[in-house]
Amino acid sequence: MTQAKLAEAVGTTGAVISLLESGDRGLSSKWLLKLAPVLGTKPGHLLEVDPADVSTDILEIWAEIPEDRRDQARDVLQTFLVKRDPKPSEPPPQPKARRRGQTPKGV
Repeated sequence: MTQAKLAEAVGTTGAVISLLESGDRGLSSKWLLKLAPVLGTKPGHLLEVDPADVSTDILEIWAEIPEDRRDQARDVLQTFLVKRDPKPSEPPPQPKARRRGQTPKGV
């Protein structure tokens, strides 16, 4: 399937498909859900990770979780995600020591 045909099928432009394919634009869940059915696959199979290379432990555990508790399980798992600050933050400035009897400005 050409990029133009795929773009038409999901309601976007060939340029956007090119950006998604090259990785210059992030492949969000929105795009995964739009593209997968058109390509005849599942959203997870569009990711760069080969499903055959992924440990099945978590998938087996997930399959055992009742449908009505999966939102809760997902929330718990998300607490393990670590968001990294792009640059280490500097410690806050220390307050300057005042001399005895000195009044702070603005008081």
